[in-house]
Amino acid sequence: MTMQRLGRAAKRAAHVALLSALVLVGCSNQVELMSAMPEAESNEVLAALQKAGIAARKIPGKEGMVGVQVDPAQVGRAVDLLRAQGLPRERFAGMGDVFKKEGLISSPLEERARYLYALSQELSATLTQIDGVVVARVHVVLPERASPGEANSVPSTAAVFIKHQEGYNLDTVVPQIRKLVTNSIPGLSPEKVTVVLVSAQAPNGGATKDTTRAAADMASGASAGAASSPSADSVSLTVAAIAGALLSASLIALALLARRLLPGYRNTAQSVE
Repeated sequence: MTMQRLGRAAKRAAHVALLSALVLVGCSNQVELMSAMPEAESNEVLAALQKAGIAARKIPGKEGMVGVQVDPAQVGRAVDLLRAQGLPRERFAGMGDVFKKEGLISSPLEERARYLYALSQELSATLTQIDGVVVARVHVVLPERASPGEANSVPSTAAVFIKHQEGYNLDTVVPQIRKLVTNSIPGLSPEKVTVVLVSAQAPNGGATKDTTRAAADMASGASAGAASSPSADSVSLTVAAIAGALLSASLIALALLARRLLPGYRNTAQSVE
């Protein structure tokens, strides 16, 4: 009994080791698509991948961050999908991050550059809150400070670039976008704000539409062919009738052949009757 128990225990240990090795092999075959993301961003990426039929899973990272792993065969499709949807979302720097001083004294040029960058980042972060916006960029150009008593020869300008998801019409909110940018930048007039809207194209969208259309044409052609051809029941009845006729003819031919070859066939048949 002791030997049997030891043998069973050894088998169980071997099975556990085999399963552990398989799990490690399966995990090692995965490719880390994203790393060091906050939990909310990783959930958004995971939801988008699973919605598209791409198997993915989260893995723990350092300092509370997480990563996302996918199958190596799905890396290209996953990257195209996330790029089309603008995932993961870009992290924008706030005023406090940009104006964080590294030294004791900052030059006027550094202060001005930090101010422009912070201003564009704040506006970009606000524009990404609009439904359907994937990427937003705001480029601000402010004139140099004029000397006392002199007017600025170059007016302030701003260029807004917005990439939005397919199916969203943002033309109706362009006046609101121009008004938002104008009121956020000193010395800027509405006619000096340029807004460019670009629609994001889904990967292989045209091929998918063509394939769907071809499948629909094939299905309609098959339906038309089925409607014009005879039904399966009528064909089966016709085949059965032909088979019955052939069987009857064969029996008659065998009976005639028996009468010719066997002289006593008729007498035997009459005596039986």
